[in-house]
Amino acid sequence: MGGSQKRSAAYGPVHGLLPADTTEDVRTRGAGVSRQIAVLPVGSFEQHGPFLPLATDTLVACAIAREIADAFPVHLLPPVTISCSHEHAAWPGTVSLSSVTLHAVIRDIADSLRRSGTDTLVLVNGHGGNYVLGNVVQESSARGERMALFPAPEDWETARVRAGVATSLLTDMHAGEIETSILLHSHPESLRPGYETSDHITDDRRHLLTTGMSAYTDSGVIGRPSLGTAEKGREILASLVDSFAAYFSLLTSPPGPSGGVREQGAHPSPSGGAPSGGV
Repeated sequence: MGGSQKRSAAYGPVHGLLPADTTEDVRTRGAGVSRQIAVLPVGSFEQHGPFLPLATDTLVACAIAREIADAFPVHLLPPVTISCSHEHAAWPGTVSLSSVTLHAVIRDIADSLRRSGTDTLVLVNGHGGNYVLGNVVQESSARGERMALFPAPEDWETARVRAGVATSLLTDMHAGEIETSILLHSHPESLRPGYETSDHITDDRRHLLTTGMSAYTDSGVIGRPSLGTAEKGREILASLVDSFAAYFSLLTSPPGPSGGVREQGAHPSPSGGAPSGGV
């Protein structure tokens, strides 16, 4: 293989993404809580411009889930790494599942967890194009099962303000300030040069679902990655961990009169996902 075709060792695979728990770890943790909650990172494998890896959404979801697992007694699962990225099909490297398949995968995981004693599942979504996850959670909740989608747009907005992110959630759609900041903090080795000069803003994207991303950006970027910093990434994650406390309280509360969970304090939005529905 010629030199130009070789994969640079400086941008090799990211390690440390899979949980290292044994079954005894899970059993011990479950014995110390009133209800065992599993946390499933859901990412994607899609273009993120010339400077962020295809696995960006998976890395973001895993970073959030890992911080949650460090702060709360939850069962951390390995990530779903391919999801609904059809709007990015114009760029090489993007891979998608159908929404029907992703729905089935989440349902199968939830069913399997219940068989092994974990009846509550939180989906930590790193890709705003995974709209079907909201349907999965709504349908599961209607059946009396315990499931949540995190973070909600309100959680992202709180994190944005706390971290001093200048870009609005509308503008910061894809490969922008938030995603760049989180990776600069959690996986700086995964960034390539170029984010400092790749800003692209297009706030009117009303035909996105019809045309895909290529109608709005040549580079694949929509946002201001040049403003990303590792410190902002750290504060974003810290804020999201604080926001998760309300979800943990809600999911571990006693059942309500209809068999569902009884609301305590802040209630998570049913439309959780990546920033402002970003992709």
